[in-house]
Amino acid sequence: MFHQKSGSKRLRLALVGTLALVFVAAMASKAPARRSPFEPLAIFARALAYIELSYVEPVDQESLVYGAIRGLADSLDPHSVFLDPEEYEILKSDAEGRFAGVGVEVSARDGWLTILSVFEGGPAAKAGLQPGDRFLSIDGEEARDVRLYDAVRRIRGEPGTTVEVTVRRKGQEKALERTLTRAFIDVDPIEVALLDDGIIYVRIKAFQDGTARLFSHALDQAVMKRRKRGGVTGLLIDLRDNGGGLLHEAVWVSDELLASGVIVSTRGRGGEKISEYSARRAGTRPKWPVVVLINENTASASEIVAGALRDHARAVLVGVRSFGKGSVQNVFELPGGSALKLTTYRYYTPSGRSIQAEGITPDLVAGQPRAEGDPEPFREEELERHLAAQPNGAGVPKAPGSKQAPKATGKVAALFAEDSQGQRAYVVMKQLIQSR
Repeated sequence: MFHQKSGSKRLRLALVGTLALVFVAAMASKAPARRSPFEPLAIFARALAYIELSYVEPVDQESLVYGAIRGLADSLDPHSVFLDPEEYEILKSDAEGRFAGVGVEVSARDGWLTILSVFEGGPAAKAGLQPGDRFLSIDGEEARDVRLYDAVRRIRGEPGTTVEVTVRRKGQEKALERTLTRAFIDVDPIEVALLDDGIIYVRIKAFQDGTARLFSHALDQAVMKRRKRGGVTGLLIDLRDNGGGLLHEAVWVSDELLASGVIVSTRGRGGEKISEYSARRAGTRPKWPVVVLINENTASASEIVAGALRDHARAVLVGVRSFGKGSVQNVFELPGGSALKLTTYRYYTPSGRSIQAEGITPDLVAGQPRAEGDPEPFREEELERHLAAQPNGAGVPKAPGSKQAPKATGKVAALFAEDSQGQRAYVVMKQLIQSR
C-alpha cells in the first residue's frame, strides 16, 4: 500500500509538472517576441552570402565588407566615416601637418564637395580658390555626390604633378577652371607678431601636433623681448579660418591662460558626462588683457578655446558667429590597417553650453566686408546629416564685453591695415589696456 500510494503521488506530481510546463508554454506564446540584437547581423550575413555565391561576376569579399562599413558610417553624421588603409594614412598625415596636395580642407554640402578653408601659400590659395567654392569636376570627372575621401584621393598626389579642377563660386555665372600643381603642404600652425606697444599678436592656423608647444614658446620669446621695454601689455589671438584639429592641443592652449576651472567637457549618448578637462595653476600666464578673433570658419578645437576663454571672462571675443562644430570624433583602428572615425561625444563649454550647430556668438560683432563675387559663408547646420543642436538653458552667464567699441581712428598697426575685423579687435585691446 505504501509503495502504491507513493507511486500514485509521484504520478500526480509528474502530471502537475507537465501541466505547469504547458501553462508556461501557453503564456510564452502570448508574450510579444523579443527581437534578437543579432538579427540584423543575420540579415547582413545572408545578403553577403547571396552576393558571393550568386552575383554574375566574381566579387572581392574585402571590398564588399569595406563598402558595407562605409554604408554604416555614411548613414550617420557628416564627420563619421570609414577609412580604408590608404585613407587612414591620409588622416594621419593631416594630423602631423605635412601632406602633398593642393592645400584645401573640404566637406560635403548638399552633395557638393565644398572648400571649408584654404591653406595660406598653397597651390589653391595661389590660384585664388576660396572657402565656399564648390568643385564641379576634378581631372574631368564630376565631383558631385563623390565620397569625401575619394575626392581627397583624386586631389592629392605626387608633388609636381597637376590636377585640373572646375569650381563654382556663388554669385558668379561662369565656372572657374584652374590647373593646380600639387606640392608638399607644410602647415605652420603659429604665426606671431610683437607690436611696438607690447601687444602680442598670435594667429593659430591649426591645432595639430605641437601647436600648444609652439604657442607657449612664442609667448616666452615675446616676454623676453619686452622685458626691458615695459613688458607685455596684451595678447590678441586670431582663430579666424582655423578649422580645428586635436582636442588636447586646444586644451593645452587654453590652459596657458586659465589658472583653474573647467576648459571643456564631453558628453556621450543621453547626455552622460564622459570626461572633463580642467586648467592647472602651474605655468599660467599673467593676467594680460586678451582679445580673440573668430569668424564663420572658426571651428571645432578653435571653438573650444574661444568658448573656454569667454566663459571664464578671460577674453573678449570679436568677429562673427563661429562654425558650430561641437562634436568629437574618435578613431578606432580596425584589422588590416583600416579605421573608423566615429562621432562619439558632444563637447560643452565651461558654462555647460553645447555649440553644436549653434556656434559661438562673439561679445562684439564685427563683420568683414566681402568683395563682389566672394562666396557666402556657411556653417555646420548646413551640412548634410549634421547632429542637431542641443537645448541650452537661459541660466548661462552673460559674456563680458558686449558693448560696441568705437570705430578705429588714426593709424593702427600695419598688420591690420586692410583688415577691418583686426582693426576692431586692436581698438578693443587698446581700450582694455587703458582701463586697467
